[in-house]
Amino acid sequence: MKKILFPIALIAALAISSYAQMSKAEEKEWHQKIKTLTPASYKQLIEEKETLSNQVNKLNAEAYDAQTKLSAQEAQIAGLQKQLAEANAEKEAAVAAGPAGSTKGVVYKVQIGAFKNKDLSKYFENNKNFSGEVDADGTKKYTLGSFASYYEAENFKKYLRQMGVSDAWVVAYKDGARVEIKDALEGTL
Repeated sequence: MKKILFPIALIAALAISSYAQMSKAEEKEWHQKIKTLTPASYKQLIEEKETLSNQVNKLNAEAYDAQTKLSAQEAQIAGLQKQLAEANAEKEAAVAAGPAGSTKGVVYKVQIGAFKNKDLSKYFENNKNFSGEVDADGTKKYTLGSFASYYEAENFKKYLRQMGVSDAWVVAYKDGARVEIKDALEGTL
C-alpha cells in the first residue's frame, strides 16, 4: 500500500509544481485532457483523491503515535538508566564501606560452625547479629552476636552450649578482619 501511495503522492506533487510552471503548449494539452474527462471518470478521480488523502492522514496519525510512543520509551529508558547508575553508586559505596556489621576496634563473636556444604548467607540480611565469612578453601564460618567484651562473648558461648550448640567458640575481629583471640586479649593489636 505504501509502495503505491508514495509514487502517486510524488506524481501529484510534481504535477502541481509543474502546473504552475507550464508552458502554453502544456497548458493546451491539459485543457484537452480535461475536456475529454467524462463525469464518471472525474468522479472516480475525486474519489481516488479523497481515499488517498484519508490514507495520508491515517499514516500521518500513525507516525505521530509511533513518535509519541518512542519518546515515552526513551524517557523511560533514561529514567531506568538513572536508577541503575544510582543503584550502582550505592552498591560501590556499600562495598567501599566494608562488610555489614564491621566495626572499628576489637569485636568478639561466637562462631557456631564451619561448613563446606551448608549455605546460610540468605539469613544475614535479616539478622544483624548473624553473620559469616567464606575461607579461601570454600569453608563457610557462621557467627552469632557482636560483643565489645570477651567475657560477654564467653557467657553467650556457654548459653549456646547449654542449648545444644556444642561446637560454639569465641572468635575475635579487629576492624572487621578476623584475628587470633590471644592477640586481641593481649591488646597487641
